[in-house]
Amino acid sequence: MKWYSASDYYKDLFGTKVYKLAIDAGCTCPTRDGSLGTRGCIFCSPSGSGDFCSDRRLSVSEQIEAAKILVSKKLKTGLALDDGRGDRFPPEQKKSSPKYIAYFQNFTNTYGDEKILTEKYKEALACPDVAGISIATRPDCISDSILKEIAKLPGYVSIELGFQTASEESARYIRRGFTDEVYFDAVKRIKALAPDVHIVTHLIFGIPGEKEEDMLASVKAVVNAGSHGVKFTVLHVLSGTDLARDYGEGKFSCMEKEEYFYVLKKALELLPTDMVVHRLTGDGPKKILIAPMWTADKKRVYNDLMAYLKSRL
Repeated sequence: MKWYSASDYYKDLFGTKVYKLAIDAGCTCPTRDGSLGTRGCIFCSPSGSGDFCSDRRLSVSEQIEAAKILVSKKLKTGLALDDGRGDRFPPEQKKSSPKYIAYFQNFTNTYGDEKILTEKYKEALACPDVAGISIATRPDCISDSILKEIAKLPGYVSIELGFQTASEESARYIRRGFTDEVYFDAVKRIKALAPDVHIVTHLIFGIPGEKEEDMLASVKAVVNAGSHGVKFTVLHVLSGTDLARDYGEGKFSCMEKEEYFYVLKKALELLPTDMVVHRLTGDGPKKILIAPMWTADKKRVYNDLMAYLKSRL
């Protein structure tokens, strides 16, 4: 089975391997600031899913330099680095001058003072060796005005939309805070107002109560919406979340590894050949990961997944 990986996509685009640097823009979310709630999405960690970000008290430039040093240390020690598709670059492939994507990762990075946020995007793009930026956000937090500013940015830009599921029932359970139609509208508006922006959609498999057909329906919805890329992950239970409480009370069980692989294979078969797979599987921070523990060893998970897919060609 062949899919268009993020590694190949970036190599086609920039001619080299690209590493992501997690940046904290100092944002919050409407599900946390009282607009829609105060406890966030049910699965989201207290850091807003930015457990690998730099210190938000630093400037964007300072965060990027600090993240580069961390990448450099990992390269020198031969530790593996994520290339965005779920596998890792072997050390021998890291000898050329690296390029970076500044990834505004945690919370909602189009939610706040749009002038300040735009300046942060520009600051990131102006940093040495930064090939582009990726902005993680919610479909209900993208105004036409900020899209017009994003369209003016001098470089590669990706917007990552937290959609997670097309099931409205599941969306209510995870406290997503917007309907499917808001997501579809956001994709249309991005394409209309910022046509050069690469759109990536996040999906979670294993939300309590969802069956295989529900997960695949979510994939079909993302394809039909016209998203340029997709990120897959299995549902993680992290300490400090309300999901952890439900898990502790025995209200649901997490997907087993082969169960996830089975659904993921079917999902990949639904994708157009030009749709970029930016992630095949995620890994929660080990310090706060409660379940499923099979995700803790990402390299082994990726190798097992490749073997699974190859055995079922």
